[in-house]
Amino acid sequence: MNIHTPLPATTDIQIKPTRETYDRLQQAYEHFNKALFDGTLPNALITLQRRKGTFGYFAGAKFQRDDGKPADEIALNPARFHDRSIKEILSTLVHEMVHLWQHHHGEPGRGRYHNREWAEKMKAIGLQPTDSGSEGGSETGERVSHVIIEKGLFDAAADKLLAKDFTLVWKEIPEAPVASEGEGEAQPAAPQKSGQRVRYCCPECDLKAWAKHDARLVCGDHMQPMVPKD
Repeated sequence: MNIHTPLPATTDIQIKPTRETYDRLQQAYEHFNKALFDGTLPNALITLQRRKGTFGYFAGAKFQRDDGKPADEIALNPARFHDRSIKEILSTLVHEMVHLWQHHHGEPGRGRYHNREWAEKMKAIGLQPTDSGSEGGSETGERVSHVIIEKGLFDAAADKLLAKDFTLVWKEIPEAPVASEGEGEAQPAAPQKSGQRVRYCCPECDLKAWAKHDARLVCGDHMQPMVPKD
């Protein structure tokens, strides 16, 4: 017998989060491919990946279709969508598109190294490379981010896209911050796992014993219940 759990009252079965997310990312990719790369880039498989410490990444020929045709991957980190503007998120997409461009039309650095060729292409399309996250940082290296060049090619292309009411409809809900010690509401203590051994002591003498967390021990000398100690 099949039992169907009722949907929450706030759930709308007509909405399509997958299509609403990935259709827009494909739209953005095609827009910037035409505006910044003269339409020379092959389509990539854009994914959402939570990789700690990064806004996104590129992986060449990461996927393969059943007929053997490869596709590169451009991953965006949805955990960083809520605290960034749409233009900043789009700049990460284009940052990775430069890696894709270099993969097909240039000479990528070894491993994760952002080399001079990549840096020059970034600047040419309106993104200033920086390893510090602000202007003045090194343009090359293992971990290099970027800032948007005001009134540069990317800035103008992004404004044109946003003028068409482009947006990213879905954003990950950020986790609630954990209260620091001594502030906020106290968190309930985690229940001890069944079978965990706990130290028990007699309140009248130095008798000690180890037993499971729900044991009931009594000191034979004083006939006192033994109490658990941390």
